[in-house]
Parts: sequence; structure tokens; C-alpha cells
Amino acid sequence: MYVVRPVATADVGALETLLAASTPGVHTLPRTREKIAALVERSNASFAAHVDIPSEETYLFVLEDLETRELVGTAAIHASAGSNGTYFAFRNDVIQQVSRDLNISHSVHALTLCSELTAYSQLSGFTVSERARAGREAALLSRARLLYAVLAPHRFGDRFFVPLAGVTDDNGQSPFWDALGRKFFKMDFLDAERTIGGARNRTLIVELMPHYPVYVPLLPGPAQAVMGQIHPSGELAFNLLAEEGFEADEYIDIFDGGPILQAHKHSLRSFSGAMVRKVANAEQRPPTRGGKATMVDYAVACGERNFRAIVLACEPAENSESVCLPPAAREALGVATGASVTCVRI
Repeated sequence: MYVVRPVATADVGALETLLAASTPGVHTLPRTREKIAALVERSNASFAAHVDIPSEETYLFVLEDLETRELVGTAAIHASAGSNGTYFAFRNDVIQQVSRDLNISHSVHALTLCSELTAYSQLSGFTVSERARAGREAALLSRARLLYAVLAPHRFGDRFFVPLAGVTDDNGQSPFWDALGRKFFKMDFLDAERTIGGARNRTLIVELMPHYPVYVPLLPGPAQAVMGQIHPSGELAFNLLAEEGFEADEYIDIFDGGPILQAHKHSLRSFSGAMVRKVANAEQRPPTRGGKATMVDYAVACGERNFRAIVLACEPAENSESVCLPPAAREALGVATGASVTCVRI
């Protein structure tokens, strides 16, 4: 069994090992032990804080194999993007151009630097090891941070977005960056990402990036081809987020041109499909009439202060006031029979 829980100080070493194997150039989470430790400390403070409105809080979660006690994944959610500044992205615009003298009218695709995602809640840092990559545990990790938002809505905004890594080559270089960002920053993509540290709210972005629309037809073909495209390492995250209800196309990342998915919380399955149920003892449930019951995979979560989430197959909970959990599941969640949990179909 796997559990998603808040990161702990003791996890720093395991996180360093996990993140060291992630894709170069994708800097949504730090790589050095010192910066990882600082992020863990920030996450601990965020979970402990009494929050009235979302601000600078960052919540970092880990996926733990309860049998081996090994960390096999991590994911984060930031309460308010750009809380200490402004979150910048490129907005996909269409500019209409008309010449009455020539009787010509056409549309031109342009990119405009914007700050419209500022104050949205931001999902980031989704990372899983190979052994968990294809399983339902990956879906649990992606969804658990949203279930935390369901349990603690006052900590987050009404809208969420997720930047996904754009296309880079084997050396970690980005065709989109080479065509645009390099012209203004005068440095390689990886150097720029290290300088920024994955942030999109630094003052130097305003100082260096173009404030006027960038006409896409003027960009080289390779740069146009990768706009809004996902790095192969991000395909799993994209599929899970699309199933959740996130949509792309309106914004792209200002560095690598990767897609930025967004949604209102009421469009997300974790919010619209969440059910509060009482915990029942699976070993004491009555026999099912008519043969074996149909089993459904659910993500089950509980606790704002001591958050835990697991995935398990159980009988459909939609038409019941309770959900039957075996002893191992109750122990993983830290709940007793009769406690309330939040469930959503995986």
C-alpha cells in the first residue's frame, strides 16, 4: 500500500535522491540538499500555519511505499502564484489585421507577456519513480494535493493552473528559449533556469523579457513547432491532469514554451466528485447479495493538519453513507471506524 502525506524533515535525503534522477531543465523543484531542506521547512510551516486567505504557503507532499518505507514520488501545490511578486506567462493571442485598400484581412498568432495567472493556486513538482509511474499510485499523488484543497478550501484560490515542462533536446536545451529568451537574457536555457530557480515571478523577467507582442510567424520553425508541446517526461502528468479536468491552449511558459493547464475548481473531478463518508470496518460488512460486488478504485483522504491519502478498491460509495476500509487502510490514514473521510473515484 502507498500513502500520500506531507513531507517531513527526515525526508530530505530521500527527496534529494528522487529529484536527482528527474529531467534536466525541469526546475519546478530544487535539486541541492540545502534548497530541498529549505523547501521542506517552508512546507512544514505552511501546513502548521493558521490561514485565512491564501498567500505564500507551499505544500509539499510525498508518495511513500508503506511496505519498504521508501519515497517513490513527490508533488507540490502553491497557495497563491506570484504571492511575493507577479507570476508571468505568455498568453496566446490572435491579432486581426485589416487593409481596406488591399482588401486583405487575416489573423496573426502573437504571444503577449501577461500576469493573469497571479493569485491562482499552482500545482507543480509532480515526480514519480519508474516503479510507480504506470500505476494508480501516480494518479493518487496527482489528485491528493487537490483533495487537500477540498479539505482546506480556505487555503487556496478558486482557480488552479499547472505549468508542464516544454520540449528540450538531449542536452537540456530548448528551441523556444533559443529563439526568444536567449535574445534577452544572453544565456543558455539551463543557466537561465538555474538563475530563476524555476520561478516565474522574478523582477528580472520584467526587466528583460519583451513587453510588446511577439509575432509567432517571425519565430524560427523549430520554436513554433514546440510551442505548447510537452516534454516526454510530462506525458503522464498531462494525462492525469486532463482526466482531472484541466485544459490547455490559452497560456504557455515564457522559458520553454511548455503548456500551462488551468481550470476553475468546480470543473475538477476532485471537487465535483468528492464525497464525505463514514469509515466502516470492511471485515464486518454483510455479504453482498447476488454474488461478488463490483469494486471501484477510490482516492480516500482525511485530515487538514495530519493529511493522509491512499488509493484502494472498494464497493461503490455513491449510494452509501459509509466506505468500508480494511485495517491496513485505516492504519495508513490514521482513522478509526466511524471517522469521516473524503473519497473520489480515481
